[in-house]
Amino acid sequence: MKFFGSKLAKTAAIMAGVATLTAMSQAQPTSSSANHAVVGAVYSSTNSSLGNQVAVFDRGVDGQLTNVQYYNTGGLGTGSGLGSQGSVTLSQDSRYLYAVNAGSNDFSVFRVKPQGLQFIGKYASGGVRPISVTQSGNLVYVLNAGAPDSIVGFRIAEDGTLSQIANSARPLSGADVAPAQVSFSPDGDLLVVTEKGTNQITSFAVDHNGTASSPVVTASSGQTPFGFGWGKRNRLLVSEAFGGSTNASALSSYNTESDGQVSVISASAPTHQTAACWTLVTRDGRFAYTTNAGSSTVSGFAIDRDGMVSLLDASGQTAFTGANTSPVDIAQGGNNAVYVLTGRTPSIVAYRLRQDGGLETLNTWSLPSAYAGLAAR
Repeated sequence: MKFFGSKLAKTAAIMAGVATLTAMSQAQPTSSSANHAVVGAVYSSTNSSLGNQVAVFDRGVDGQLTNVQYYNTGGLGTGSGLGSQGSVTLSQDSRYLYAVNAGSNDFSVFRVKPQGLQFIGKYASGGVRPISVTQSGNLVYVLNAGAPDSIVGFRIAEDGTLSQIANSARPLSGADVAPAQVSFSPDGDLLVVTEKGTNQITSFAVDHNGTASSPVVTASSGQTPFGFGWGKRNRLLVSEAFGGSTNASALSSYNTESDGQVSVISASAPTHQTAACWTLVTRDGRFAYTTNAGSSTVSGFAIDRDGMVSLLDASGQTAFTGANTSPVDIAQGGNNAVYVLTGRTPSIVAYRLRQDGGLETLNTWSLPSAYAGLAAR
């Protein structure tokens, strides 16, 4: 993957895989929990170049996964890793699900139902190779990672359908910057994009019409900024893969302003692990986690009232996803459940989030191939 350079070439295969309909029907849990009441769901996409689908896994009240159903997006995946976070995204109110189709330059919208999904429509992304999508209020923005890289905005109608906002396309800091994620700030006043190829964070103020400003570019504290999440007071927490160098990855926290200005709080707090890429900030803002693709681990951090971060475990290993599993995404569901998607030996690992920030393994659901994106409710 070019965004890591040669030092991470060995991890390029962790997100590869083509899901066929036959293989998808063979996914089975490694731990049965059929007797547990279903109270939520976990979502991922097959990213198949033969026809993309969203996989919906039932979530029991105890956090374990119990069943899976598949829904056609009407578009195509790439059959290989997207190198992004946010390719599958729930709306803030969990009424809608958005999934990119990077192989057909569009994205799909579903209505979330108690027992699955209802397809609403498929929309051209306004660019090439959409890899991340975000929503706030009546706005959706999509990140396109095919040169020239861009973000493009859409407005949500009452029925959940979308229309592209005129003149909403905005460039990033360059035409080919290997972006990783786009996301609205919690208050919806700001859009942020991480650029792996330039080691920069690009932000956009959003006006009352839903139009993004010209980009404001800030140097990342560390190398290869990748996934990020939002803490309290619009604080930004960004993983840094450091080009995949062994045990060199980190997490940084930042203050953000509505005009797009970004300033460091904690500078490159080390994980002591390899290739920290995907990031989760818990809903209460107390903890942050990175999934470390090169170490098959999860690193947990405590977040203090000033936005400073500190490791929960001195080694940087809060959880181990299994030998050579290469975790590639992470999401929080209800009932203190956390889920990690692995790219090698593909699976979804379910954890219980403890009060002290520790992660207790619940069960593992094996997948027929490497999926892309993860969301949960």
